[in-house]
Amino acid sequence: MALWMILLCTLIASLLGGFYLLGVFRRRRPDEPPLEKGIIPWLGYALDFRKDSSEFLKTMQRKHGDIFTVLIGGYYFTFVMDPFCFGAIVKESRSKLDFTSFASELVLQVFGYKSIEANFSIIHSSSTKHLMGDGLTVMIQATMENFQKLMLFNLSSGEEKRVWQEDSLFNYCYNIVFRAGYLALFGTEPHQGAGNKEKANEQDRIHSNQLFHEFRKYDRLFPRLAYAVLPPKDKIEAERLKRLFWSMLSVKKSWQKDNISGWISEQDQLLAQHGVPECMRDRFMFMLLWASQGNTGPTAFWLLLYLMKNPEAMKAVKDEVDKVLRENGQEAKPGSPPINITRDMLNQTPLLDSALEETLRLVAAPILIRAVLQDTSLKTSSGTEYTLRKGDRVALFPYVSVQMNPEIHPEPHKFKYDRFVNPDGTKKDFYKNGKRLKYFNMPWGAGVSICPGRFFATAEIKLFVFVMLSHYDLELVNGEEEIPAIDISRWGFGTMQPVRDVQFKYRLRF
Repeated sequence: MALWMILLCTLIASLLGGFYLLGVFRRRRPDEPPLEKGIIPWLGYALDFRKDSSEFLKTMQRKHGDIFTVLIGGYYFTFVMDPFCFGAIVKESRSKLDFTSFASELVLQVFGYKSIEANFSIIHSSSTKHLMGDGLTVMIQATMENFQKLMLFNLSSGEEKRVWQEDSLFNYCYNIVFRAGYLALFGTEPHQGAGNKEKANEQDRIHSNQLFHEFRKYDRLFPRLAYAVLPPKDKIEAERLKRLFWSMLSVKKSWQKDNISGWISEQDQLLAQHGVPECMRDRFMFMLLWASQGNTGPTAFWLLLYLMKNPEAMKAVKDEVDKVLRENGQEAKPGSPPINITRDMLNQTPLLDSALEETLRLVAAPILIRAVLQDTSLKTSSGTEYTLRKGDRVALFPYVSVQMNPEIHPEPHKFKYDRFVNPDGTKKDFYKNGKRLKYFNMPWGAGVSICPGRFFATAEIKLFVFVMLSHYDLELVNGEEEIPAIDISRWGFGTMQPVRDVQFKYRLRF
């Protein structure tokens, strides 16, 4: 009888423990945000959130206001939609709100890389050194040379006539921008091994194109891989692609390249000094490739598409590009040297800057997440004070709360190329309820987790647009083409992608 009683008590304890882990007993405390657990234990609102994060959060915001907690796949997420609270969250001490634990789980899931404690400081210090300041000047020059290699190599030979050529815009932009960035960061074919410079350049064009096509296969799987909802067949394909990239980007192969960037080489050296094994450093290289090149090509696509759909914007930006070239003694025409766009030239384009920022406002939709390591107080702009509970996660989704907020950006669904610039070329301020906002557009994140490569990414996109607008006339094949919808499966992972491609045509301007 005693044995049965012990077994019964053990079973009851196990059930109660399971119910606790599933969130059955969670109750809202008086000082906490509104709580929504859903009807399915543990899972909560995971399916609704996965289906369309933006619509789900807008529904919750209409119901509860600017702060609420929801159960999603075993975790309680407190979403903060009040932009005046953003500063308090992104600047909070990492001893209270930490982003590294969630990031570590994600990179292990999608890249197979097991993070070490020093990773954040290594990436941050190397990015500050090589992707900002004088280091950025070097990277811009390297990227410009690779755009020339990929886009302008056949102009002097007369192979490219002044006739219309057609292509798919998304694939074209993603392909060219990805390859130029990859070659600038990860290095180029050694001239000595290839025989001569032209052969080496041709090998770079072939190899980078092959790499891009494999990358696109992985990129399509990325959202479902991150959510761990890949079907068996796609899981096998994802593992194949991971191993392929670990091999293609291995540190052994990287060190055989010419012109490998300091950003790549220094991070590998620092990881080696911290005792990270070579096989794990190969995986780290794959993570750096996606982090650096996964969003720039799609952003370039949207920017060119919006310009082609808005003739006034296209003319204004193209005139600005031509003006900068003239003032720097350059011109894209037969017999002239290839244009060479420098960092100084990129700093002379307020209209292009505004058009790019407007594009990012419309299509960049990251979710910023922090793990709550200890109970933390948060005061909203209305004066109400809430407690964020230890063990939960706090999340910001700026796309809904600021970027598409009509109080901050009137006609938020409309592309206005000059939205972010004053007539005198200075940057505009933005307000909500008459109060100036610091966070009115957040495509790169914010605080300690802000994208460390944002200046290089911006330069990459602007270089590409500079080359396209200075050398080519651009038109949509179908002038009445509607802007395609965004793929809602990619909410939270940076720049959104279109549900379909768009055909465009281009020809030399001269």
